[in-house]
Amino acid sequence: MIRKRRGKAKIKGSMIVGIGEKQKAKLVFVCNRNNGSKWLALLCTDLSLPDKDVVRIYGKRWDIEVFFKMAKHYLKLDSEVQVQDFDSIVAHSSIVMIRYIFLAVEQRYASDDRTIGSLFLTTSEEIRDLSLTDALFRILSMAWNKVRQYYSESEQLVLEIIEVTMKEAIALIRLGSIAKCES
Repeated sequence: MIRKRRGKAKIKGSMIVGIGEKQKAKLVFVCNRNNGSKWLALLCTDLSLPDKDVVRIYGKRWDIEVFFKMAKHYLKLDSEVQVQDFDSIVAHSSIVMIRYIFLAVEQRYASDDRTIGSLFLTTSEEIRDLSLTDALFRILSMAWNKVRQYYSESEQLVLEIIEVTMKEAIALIRLGSIAKCES
């Protein structure tokens, strides 16, 4: 006999059942999200897992099942091409997965308030705080460190290249500033 949990709990209960003669499994009963008056039974062979973990793991596996159904039926993973060599199979699978990613991003953009747009705005605000000269300095410092790491004997040549590049960059920045002031 299983005891039903009171209230509006998502997990209604669980019990250990026998499968065949020697193996046991855990049944976890949960509310159906689409129809609150119905329930679903989840079967787990790891008896040590708590009910919450069984539901969490099943949720992850369900997302994978939805992906494969979408990939096979709608994105034609199994029927669009007939190839036998490994490289072609990998290429076709990659194309199908890229299609899925595009559809998932579009669906999230259409239905989720936390879209990539807010991520773009956040990063653009951070970039706005960084001046052009600071950005150039960071890029050249990174390049300089890499050159020093690999080519220590050509240090003087690299210093001359950086000096010339910086002078040209400063001249271009000044030209841009003058052009903005004149217009």
